[in-house]
Amino acid sequence: MGAMRVALAQINTTVGDVWGNVEKMTGAVGRAVDAGAELVAFPELTVTGYPPEDLLMRPSFIQENLEGLETFARTVPEGITCAAGFVDLNGDLFNSCAVVSGGEILHRYHKRYLPNYGVFDENRYFREGSGAPMIRTGGALVGISVCEDIWYPGGPAREQALAGASVLLNISASPYHRQKGAFRERMLGVRASDYGCYVVFCNLVGGQDELVFDGHSVVFDPEGRLVARAKQFEEDLLVADLHPSESLIQRLHDPRPRKENPEREPEIVSVPDHHSAAKDAVQPRVEPYPSEEGEVLEALVLGLRDYFQKNGFSRAVLGLSGGIDSSLAAAVAVRALGPQNVTGVLMPSRYTSDLSNTDAVALAKNFGIDTQTIPIGPAFDAYGEMMRDAFKGLPEDVTEENLQSRIRGNILMALSNKFGWIVLSTGNKSEMSVGYSTLYGDSAGGFAVIKDVPKNLVYRVSHEVNRVEGREMIPNSVLDKEPSAELREDQRDTDSLPPYDVLDPILEAYIEEDKGISEIVASGYDEDDVRRIVGLVDRAEYKRRQAPTGIKVTGRAFGRDRRMPITNRYKERKS
Repeated sequence: MGAMRVALAQINTTVGDVWGNVEKMTGAVGRAVDAGAELVAFPELTVTGYPPEDLLMRPSFIQENLEGLETFARTVPEGITCAAGFVDLNGDLFNSCAVVSGGEILHRYHKRYLPNYGVFDENRYFREGSGAPMIRTGGALVGISVCEDIWYPGGPAREQALAGASVLLNISASPYHRQKGAFRERMLGVRASDYGCYVVFCNLVGGQDELVFDGHSVVFDPEGRLVARAKQFEEDLLVADLHPSESLIQRLHDPRPRKENPEREPEIVSVPDHHSAAKDAVQPRVEPYPSEEGEVLEALVLGLRDYFQKNGFSRAVLGLSGGIDSSLAAAVAVRALGPQNVTGVLMPSRYTSDLSNTDAVALAKNFGIDTQTIPIGPAFDAYGEMMRDAFKGLPEDVTEENLQSRIRGNILMALSNKFGWIVLSTGNKSEMSVGYSTLYGDSAGGFAVIKDVPKNLVYRVSHEVNRVEGREMIPNSVLDKEPSAELREDQRDTDSLPPYDVLDPILEAYIEEDKGISEIVASGYDEDDVRRIVGLVDRAEYKRRQAPTGIKVTGRAFGRDRRMPITNRYKERKS
């Protein structure tokens, strides 16, 4: 067995754009042929985009997806084999991988493990498949699987390895959250070393509503060592040479698999021999792995850019308060859309400090974005006059604070209506968790850029912006000053909330890890703080349901990931 050249076509598909996706696939095959590849992998559900959700309820969509696959197959020349994701219809729907070569569809594998947790809902749409097919090409056996199939120790990967596969090819649409890439690499490396096979993992890249797919396709050798890594958050064609004989050598030196037998005999799909001219070896390419802050920044940028481009939006508008949240949201918008497509609006009130105005102007100048200044004082005074009789004899309270926020929301939405701009809301996850926001005010908008970024991470990613840019784009005064909504005199966030160094870890434990009050208190936090924060989180569910879509970057985001009933009387008892 000589070297086998594989190409991982890490492309950015769009849900529902069958023919656009097929065009991208065809272009990638051409580049793979030019690179001398024999085997090309595409992501999961390449033809339809991932996740297609309730489009899968429409027979016309299923049929168009099948026609798209047939059209793609006719463009694949002899001498190359492709593994591409699509939706198969065979009595029921299956999340499938097509093996295509020489203009024909040679096999249709049906995904066996259907995830139904977190953001996944595949049991809603698909039937579980069966089998563990292998491609025989050039004397080597290549096992085929789809995404979740390889996350389980066992299943098709084990059956294929025990039956002699030297390469395990997995096509995937594995969504991003922070530090997931490192975890995924560890898992794939274990699969490679356990089974004594190359593991070739091709992942989707791009934004889809609140989800971001990070790409980060990889190749591991039979000893579990990383051979190649594609770019993160970018389309890429990763080409690598595999040496199937290394898998045989590994198997000969490791007797453990001889004690096991596959549950079933895998089906072997023979493809035409690929007689390619001798070519120089490909130098393995291992793209660098970014820091956590750099990774989150790029995820936010990709998620926002794709949301705009795939939905036909062109320009964003957001309020610039001079605070850290709106500063980071503006920085992400500029990187995603370009400064020419971002407008910042300063909406000062009687409580807005001179420093906040100065910081907002400096930020806009640093990033080169247009600004408008629309003071809210006249509107706030008009509301006061309008409500004078209704509020007669009552002191000012949070009502007047929320009025200011809602006036700002109205201004931004008016600009959106007049000019067709999309409003970016700028609240962070810490605020959304405890309801520290105003319905129809600062929570209003078309897209919530940092809704899944906790406050302390907001600061870290903001420092990363300045590091990447090589200068002080977000002013240091913004990074250093104490957070405040500036809706009353001398207001500070800590008037209403514990310090974020205390708040964020408790929120992470309760929201992302589902720990109870007693468990959180046992880890060293004050019980009164914990009970107060948990109560705020529980009471704010109705607010979060009305918040705009935003980018998932943590392990458990609000919305399709963490789902809690609004009407809910469960309260943890005191121990």
